[in-house]
Amino acid sequence: MNEQPESSLPQAGQLPLTGIGVDVHAFGPEGTPLWVAGLHWPGERGLTGHSDGDVVAHAAADALFSAAGIGDLGVHFGTDRPDMAGASGERILSEAAAIVREAGYDVGNISVQLIGNRPKFSPRRQEAATVLSKAAGARVHLSATTTDALGLTGRGEGLAAVATALVVPRG
Repeated sequence: MNEQPESSLPQAGQLPLTGIGVDVHAFGPEGTPLWVAGLHWPGERGLTGHSDGDVVAHAAADALFSAAGIGDLGVHFGTDRPDMAGASGERILSEAAAIVREAGYDVGNISVQLIGNRPKFSPRRQEAATVLSKAAGARVHLSATTTDALGLTGRGEGLAAVATALVVPRG
């Protein structure tokens, strides 16, 4: 294997860094409120989780941590943090962006795709992007898809989200 010496690799300050985040939650019992992309979805069954189960916000936060190379959602907001029990996805994303900035990075943007059969996301996409962009202090772009009845999201057992984030080292 032909390895480059460390000194010949681009330095972190020279390039933007990308990260990937994934989050999956099962639907909870009837009566559990649904929070997705920082929004409450009345009449929809919610997701289980230590916090509010917002897969979109959680995947976005995880992508930020990945891009900055500073751990993951569990490291920063795990179940060992009782103060995060029931925390909103909006709060988690806001605190994640602050942690990334404190680590010496500017947040470029975040893109997230929600995967599931419901809720019908398109009518509230812009509203959700506005809420999450404010929380992150950077643009958040959102999309949604289904899995054609395949897997846990296709069977209606839960929701998933995949995110990418771009951060730029300061200095």
